Amino acid sequence: MEIVKGRPSTMNDSYQLNVHKLLEHAARVHGDTEVISDRRLQGGLRHRFTYRQVYERVNRIANAFERELNVAPGDIVGVLDWNDHRYYESYFSLPSIGAVTLELNIRLHPTELGYIIKHTKPKGLLVDDSLLQLAEVLSKEHDFSFILVMSDKPVEEIKTNLRVLGYEELLRSNSPNRPSLTVDERSAATAAFTSGTTGLPKGVFYSHRSIILHAMAVAIGNSLTPSDVGLQIVPMFHANAWGTPFASTMMGMKMIYPGRYTPDTLVEHIVTHKVTVTAGVPTILLEIVRRLQQMGVKTPGLRITSGGSEPPSALAKAFMELGGRVIQGYGATETSPLVSMALPKAELKELSDIERFEKMKQGLPIFGAEVKVVDPITNQELPWDGKSFGEIWLRGPWIAKEYYNDPRSSERFTPDGWWRSGDVGVVDPLGYIRLVDRLKDVIKSGGEWISSIDLENFLMAHPYVREASVVGVPHPKWGERPLAVVSLKPEYQSKDKEEVKKELREHLLKRFAKWQLPDDFIFVDEIPKTSVGKFRKEEIRSKYKDIYMGNG
Repeated sequence: MEIVKGRPSTMNDSYQLNVHKLLEHAARVHGDTEVISDRRLQGGLRHRFTYRQVYERVNRIANAFERELNVAPGDIVGVLDWNDHRYYESYFSLPSIGAVTLELNIRLHPTELGYIIKHTKPKGLLVDDSLLQLAEVLSKEHDFSFILVMSDKPVEEIKTNLRVLGYEELLRSNSPNRPSLTVDERSAATAAFTSGTTGLPKGVFYSHRSIILHAMAVAIGNSLTPSDVGLQIVPMFHANAWGTPFASTMMGMKMIYPGRYTPDTLVEHIVTHKVTVTAGVPTILLEIVRRLQQMGVKTPGLRITSGGSEPPSALAKAFMELGGRVIQGYGATETSPLVSMALPKAELKELSDIERFEKMKQGLPIFGAEVKVVDPITNQELPWDGKSFGEIWLRGPWIAKEYYNDPRSSERFTPDGWWRSGDVGVVDPLGYIRLVDRLKDVIKSGGEWISSIDLENFLMAHPYVREASVVGVPHPKWGERPLAVVSLKPEYQSKDKEEVKKELREHLLKRFAKWQLPDDFIFVDEIPKTSVGKFRKEEIRSKYKDIYMGNG
């Protein structure tokens, strides 16, 4: 990419954007604002800190990393933990000395985690005491220089065959005073690995600069203010928890880190703390809204960003009735993850709330994220006309340019910095992105494309349906035909299944042509999901690959 060099500015352009400066700012400007950590389901306590206290704790543990554990700039340290205050502290402590916080997805299979460990060779490991068994498995594959146990109990009470040190003991034995180091903003601060359904995980190392710029975009897109109260639902091992910890720290918001949570404990926090902003995948948000409905509790002013997969309009409608609002976002591990948000333009003001929600879909690109639609066969850019379907390509300051030490980079990244997302979609003349499917998931039936996402969302709008996943499976005549895998709400599970199928077909005919409808419906108690709540479509396709092969 050619860069034109103009006249030098008079600005301090060498000032480095560093992640730890966020917490330093919060401690100075919002020092008395609370950070709450609930570790009860981890066998621990409920903690209340202020940003000032968290900053002191981070300085203490950073001193311990540097002076006692010999963590040096560029070293990688893995973290196995739930959404609690010690994970939050690791987002700042390790990057503040130039090291990298490696977010290890505790929901991955140990063999996948083992691959990540071998691929990155972390110097040390931070592990919550409830996850020591997993740490013991990983320690057989890699010799960590140190293992710190994060617990509310004294380290001498911890039972494990590992040689461990106590996080709190090290923290207390070190000073809260340390100089604020300046780290090259292009250095990696955190790292995460993709959790797709096929292939080995791929690593993304996020720079200080990318995290700061992304946090600004998250704060703007969510209209965050210091008076907001946030709840961290997105796992902190997944793409920097969607950037929320950094954006909320930047704004000095009160934050609740719910630890190892359930839908019930999340609802408890929402009601008790009057949460105003949160984010999550539709599967967990559906469970939250059902409990709120059962309790008859309203949530006025609650703003929820939904990502991971497209939220059904029924979810948005339910939260609207409770006084809240669901905003769609779009992104991926490779994009930090924010690319776009469903923010309304003036042209949509005459629409009803639900019509506006449907129109905005995955939203408008946030400044900093370049978007184009590309024909997947010719690689020619397509117009933003709302009709030209193609692969979404992305580029920007918080979007990866390659995977960490991985030859697969050439398959997904172009020489000029575009990431091929693998998502099929359109962009309309107003700039709103609408995803149709994944390239690998779009159903190709008789030469026509059928969107599994559209079918799923309309199915989940039916009152019988708890969750629905639609996949294309082989068909001897049409190449592929849609198959719907449906989980019914408990109160409808005893209904005659043939009657339910008929009801669902009639429901779908309100929006889809007959040839687009699933040829069959499979009813299951639970639809298999990935570690971040997406449907495991490859597993579903494999299980039912022969279901239509007798239909000539």
